[in-house]
Amino acid sequence: MGAFSIHRADMASLHFLIDGGEPGCPTVLLAHGACAPMDTPWMHSIIKGLAVRGFRVVRFEFAYMAARRTGGTKRPPPKIELLQAEFRAAIASLSHDGPLIIGGKNMGGRVASLIFDDLHAAGRISGLLCLGYPFHPRGKPETRRTEHLADLRAPTLICQGTRDPFGTREEVSSYNLSDRIVLKWVEDGDHDLKTRKSVTRLGPEDSLMQVCAETAAWWSTLEERSTNR
Repeated sequence: MGAFSIHRADMASLHFLIDGGEPGCPTVLLAHGACAPMDTPWMHSIIKGLAVRGFRVVRFEFAYMAARRTGGTKRPPPKIELLQAEFRAAIASLSHDGPLIIGGKNMGGRVASLIFDDLHAAGRISGLLCLGYPFHPRGKPETRRTEHLADLRAPTLICQGTRDPFGTREEVSSYNLSDRIVLKWVEDGDHDLKTRKSVTRLGPEDSLMQVCAETAAWWSTLEERSTNR
């Protein structure tokens, strides 16, 4: 990744990939989606885009995904409660000297959203970033994963593609969501927030950089509000 060197930090069985960041800068702790690991080309693009905008970006894998690297069976994700415990363990293991934002892609963002409010109330987390939130399972719009989103009390950014099969703009417009949630829509974006160049004239990389720019603007606004209090 050029100037964005990757380092591994081993905390018991937990591995982090760390990119970018100056002392005191905001750290973004990201978890992967349900089916892909933390070092996919998609993740590399997002990490590069956030790092050049002043964030320190840290990635980790849930145990079921990490096990695949050592010949483990390709198991599905475990119960959401176990994933929440693993995310909490990652937060506890991570050293940072600036504000901490948690989140992730797809399932990773959902897990982060379920543990976010109490950690924010305790002063441990400053923001939540969800990249392609799974508002419902694919093909099952009646099975919503939104109940807790109506009551979120802390700053949240959800970046969503307008044609995401896990929650289109038309579907999400009818949901009861907290006013602490900022929704940024990627026109023609799919679940990976990628657009079709034939429709938008933007390539997949362009749309991901748009997401990174929106994230930086959202964080800048939060910092400004905090300073003016």
